[in-house]
Amino acid sequence: MKKLCLLVVALVACLTANAQFEKGKGYIGASLSGFDIGSQAKKFHVGLNAKVGYLFADNLMATAQVGYEHLDDTPDNLTIGVGARYYIIQNGLYLGATLKYKHANDYNDFLPGVQVGYAFFLSRTVTIEPELYIDFSTKKFENSCFGLGIGIGVYLFKDQYKLKR
Repeated sequence: MKKLCLLVVALVACLTANAQFEKGKGYIGASLSGFDIGSQAKKFHVGLNAKVGYLFADNLMATAQVGYEHLDDTPDNLTIGVGARYYIIQNGLYLGATLKYKHANDYNDFLPGVQVGYAFFLSRTVTIEPELYIDFSTKKFENSCFGLGIGIGVYLFKDQYKLKR
């Protein structure tokens, strides 16, 4: 019975996500990251990120983000970045690429990265977005990280904010 319920929920999620990634929509999101699997996994690490995006073509989104990271034994980091997402199929699976600039008191670095994630639609516009990511340090390979992030996103319809005359 549990398997049948899970199958129905997955089917409904796939059907409701259809045609959600069309040209002209906006995106606002926030995520919690730092569930590291790599070299920094031994330390306490948490990151908060805010992201905005715009679908400039069907299934293709440009993004900008700002973030804050806290590690146990090092100064806190601030990041800014740009990126893109490609929604592989209309059910929410996406690939992403980013370029971030990380700044701390004694450390600056550029971090190109890649992500793979899934947008689970809770409603017509609100999503939960788990994602696996890897960010490569251009200064020291040991500062690269691989981990899991979880976020919430809101897809804004292109006609949602037009004034009615």
